[in-house]
Amino acid sequence: MITSDITVQQAADYLSAHDPMLAPVIARFGLCTIRPHHDYYQALVSSIISQQLSVKAARTIKARFCALFGSEDLPTPEAILTKNIDELRTAGLSRGKASYVLNLAEHVVDGSVSFDTLDSMSNDEIIRELTSVKGIGEWTVHMFLMFSMGRMDVLPHGDLGIKNGVKALYGLEQSPTPDDIMTIADTYQWHPYESIAAWYIWQSLDNDPAVT
Repeated sequence: MITSDITVQQAADYLSAHDPMLAPVIARFGLCTIRPHHDYYQALVSSIISQQLSVKAARTIKARFCALFGSEDLPTPEAILTKNIDELRTAGLSRGKASYVLNLAEHVVDGSVSFDTLDSMSNDEIIRELTSVKGIGEWTVHMFLMFSMGRMDVLPHGDLGIKNGVKALYGLEQSPTPDDIMTIADTYQWHPYESIAAWYIWQSLDNDPAVT
């Protein structure tokens, strides 16, 4: 887990020593700025709201969503379940997103998703648990593992920015498949710092993902 500047410095030093393509990117951009937090529920609600939206639009809809509950903060799962889809849509959510937010709230309230136990679970276990919620796919969980939980060993091989960055940085003729990206990660020994390597690849394209 990312815990301090010391851990990200260790990761940068390791990656620089093992990957000559990443080394100049690391030298240019300095230490990775990912810092985890424990607002897990809020992060997932924000992620659902923000899907396929610009940062500005997502911020506006999130504020309207909170205002439905008379607060500037995201509502609790129990509060969300007092609203129906049509009421949630008045904040600007699509019908799909409104149903996803409700589904997440239902999973939290019935205990099928428990944020109290996530820290003791493996990445694969967390992916299985969270993707049981409608509207939360593998990419969303990869971002959650990296930016909320600070897991250092996540390779978001399905991310478009990672595909574009790997293609440019490693001189590939075509956009890499997930298997291609995993092969490059193995070749240059990114493990156990795949998350940090991914962050530098985003930086190489000035394409750091917007994650709340």
